[in-house]
Amino acid sequence: MSVSSRYDEMRTILAERNPFYSSRLGRSGRFEDIPFTTKQELAEDQIEHPPFGTNLTFPIENYTRIHQTSGTSGKPILWLDTQESWEWWLRCWQEVLSGAGVRRGDRVFVAFSFGPFIGFWAAFEAAQRMGAMAISGGGQTTEQRLQTIFQREATVLVCTPTYALRLADAGREHGHDMRSGPIRITVHAGEPGASIPETRKRIQDEFGARTFDHVGMTEMGAYGFECENQSGMHINEDEFIAEMIDPETLTPVEEGQKGELVLTNLGRVGMPLIRYRTGDLGVISRKPCECGRRWARLTGGVLGRADDMITIRGINVFPSAIENIVRRHREILEFAIEVYREREMHELRLKVEIAPGGDGVVDRLAREFSNDLRIRATIEHVPDGSLPRFELKSRRLRFVE
Repeated sequence: MSVSSRYDEMRTILAERNPFYSSRLGRSGRFEDIPFTTKQELAEDQIEHPPFGTNLTFPIENYTRIHQTSGTSGKPILWLDTQESWEWWLRCWQEVLSGAGVRRGDRVFVAFSFGPFIGFWAAFEAAQRMGAMAISGGGQTTEQRLQTIFQREATVLVCTPTYALRLADAGREHGHDMRSGPIRITVHAGEPGASIPETRKRIQDEFGARTFDHVGMTEMGAYGFECENQSGMHINEDEFIAEMIDPETLTPVEEGQKGELVLTNLGRVGMPLIRYRTGDLGVISRKPCECGRRWARLTGGVLGRADDMITIRGINVFPSAIENIVRRHREILEFAIEVYREREMHELRLKVEIAPGGDGVVDRLAREFSNDLRIRATIEHVPDGSLPRFELKSRRLRFVE
């Protein structure tokens, strides 16, 4: 069935059965006339109609799984799946894994505790579906996960970019040579670091493996992945309708211009999203990839989040640009970004843990912030172990009084 036919079928069902979308679909048949859906609307709907809101197409007995968003940008939102939509999730994640070169017979180590976050449940089960051995890292310390990687001879690592670097640091501490280890592919989710050039390079250098990014959302699905050519993030247009808009004017942007990605998922009829403003910023290209896929790509991956941008003395900066500079310096073990107000202007403070032998890195960072980003930053060297470590999404940016 074509994408347009699947959408028409879904629209008919939602108009009859889904209270959240029945009024939004209206009488017009034009897709472009449907208003955008925002995360704030979803959160407010669940507050007003607890616990799951009105975006439910079927009786509650039809739903077999429940997950929730991370809550990094507000109150967590609950999301439900029917058995059919969970099968769809697994198909989407199989595209992620196969795009990275994961094959039958690989041993996929999912280095996470299995909480309410959806991504790694889907990664684990999708690996099984494609004939790989799925190895859980739930309930383990970092040291135990390192031992598991070597003892089980895991060939694929799935985790956040931040945690991959944490594993590499811990490997050195415990005498594990990750470069000579069994990992040949790392696949990342939960945060955009694996598309940041310096972060990707550092992970690849640490593991002696190829590093692949993936992007998805609890409420939307696993919509984007890299192929082995790594020429951008493919949007799975068999399962998602993609649009790109100007986040200020809400009007379409031309191919090659930066905008905010708007998505509609087609395999989640029980709790769908139509014209959802993802907040993910990027540049879309529709040129065919050398891998043979003809889907649209986000060149350079997700460039930032519309709600993540900070303004330092009148200059707009994304945390990903800061991380790209920090990751150039292997002496930096961990970092945190603080934004504070001074004389009615926002200023930037960067806290860094520095390994022995890192003399001069503070001055180099300050120069690079000035040269590359055109901003002045205060760089503060803090004691080892004083900054938090993260297993899921990192929270390195905070605003202070």
